[in-house]
Amino acid sequence: MAAGLQVFGQPASTDVARVLTCLFEKDLEFELVRIDTFKREHKLPEFIKLRDPNGQVTFKHGDKTIVDSRAICRYVCTQFPEGNKTLYGTGSLERASIEQWLQAEAQNFSPPSSALVFHLAFAPHLNIPQDHAVIAENEKKLQQVLNVYDEILSKNEYLAGDEFTLADLSHLPNSHYIVSSERGRKLFTGRKNVARWYDQISKRETWKQVVKMQREHPGAFE
Repeated sequence: MAAGLQVFGQPASTDVARVLTCLFEKDLEFELVRIDTFKREHKLPEFIKLRDPNGQVTFKHGDKTIVDSRAICRYVCTQFPEGNKTLYGTGSLERASIEQWLQAEAQNFSPPSSALVFHLAFAPHLNIPQDHAVIAENEKKLQQVLNVYDEILSKNEYLAGDEFTLADLSHLPNSHYIVSSERGRKLFTGRKNVARWYDQISKRETWKQVVKMQREHPGAFE
């Protein structure tokens, strides 16, 4: 059993959710320290920074501290053989493919999807006006990304092949918030293979456990 694993942050944060899902997939015990530094006197921008769905995560294992959610997932998969053994690939070729997808998610999927998470799922709950130009611009970018995904997923069950891996897991947090709005949901349901893929990965027990934690501690939506 892994000892001394700590995660600092709110489950509602996409980065925290990514790490929690990975830890559940690896069947590891850990301590979640919910950081709630919001005070009534804080100004709105500070409130958003502290509690928004893009809020930061901090991971500690002994004297090691990591603050990037994807780097944390890589570390967890390489340090601990427990749980899902195919999450980061079982060979060098599989791992190289997963790495390519992790980079694609961070560079191509995450920027437009994060903007849509804020404007479609987050802003309405804080009574912040939606910027429709920003929404349209990022919808177009995400559509282009998902068109590529749809083609890949017409040949593979999952992004990096026929096993669920970090490549898929890393997409769950932003996708979850996007499909919570009708406008965002159409980006996924309008693509047959993407729709099948998201339906499949979002039904994993490990992810459902994270969603349950988000509902119990909704962060910015409280």
